[in-house]
Amino acid sequence: MDELDARLNDRRRRRRRRGLVALLLTLAIASLGAGAFSLAIFTDSDASGGSFTAGTIDIATSPSTLFTVGAIMPGDSGSATLTVQNNGTGQLRYAMTSTSTNADGLGLRSQLGLTITPGACPGAGAPLYNSVLQGAGFGNVAPTPGGDPGDRVLNAAASEQLCFAWSLPLATGNAYQGATTTATFTFDAEQTANN
Repeated sequence: MDELDARLNDRRRRRRRRGLVALLLTLAIASLGAGAFSLAIFTDSDASGGSFTAGTIDIATSPSTLFTVGAIMPGDSGSATLTVQNNGTGQLRYAMTSTSTNADGLGLRSQLGLTITPGACPGAGAPLYNSVLQGAGFGNVAPTPGGDPGDRVLNAAASEQLCFAWSLPLATGNAYQGATTTATFTFDAEQTANN
C-alpha cells in the first residue's frame, strides 16, 4: 500500500504541477491580451500652414521721352519735370546715371548745361546735379548694397518729381553749329529693408 500511496501522491503532484503550469500560462496570456488592449489610448493631431510672398522693388519714370529739343541757339534754355514712381511693395532707394552720344564728334554733350532739382519745375532746394550733360547723375546704388550720398528714398506706392533744366551757354562757339546729342537717364533702385 505504501507503493500505491506513493504513486497516487506522485500523480496528484503532477496534476497540481500541470494545473499550476496551465494556470500560469492562462494568466500570462491574459496579461498579454490585457496589455495589448491597454495600448488603445486617445490621440489627436493638428497642423498649421503658412504662405509667403516676396516683396517687389519696381521703379518707373515718366514721361519716357523727357526732351525733344531742336534748333537750339546759344543762350537758349528749357526744363521738363520727370516723375519717379515706386510701383513696388517695399521702400526703395534710387540713384541716377546717364549716357550721352557724341556721334558727330562735335561734343555738344560737354557743352550743354544740366541742373536736376527736386520738385516740379522750376524745382526747389539744393540741386541734385549741376554741371554739363555728359556724366550727369546722382547717388550710387551699384555695385555695392547700402546707402550712398545722393541716393533718394521712396516709400512703396510713393512718387516724387524732379526738374531737369538744360541750357546752352551764350558763349558757345561756331564749332557747335548743327551738333547733336541724345541722352539716356537711367534710374537704378534697391531695397532699403535690411540693406
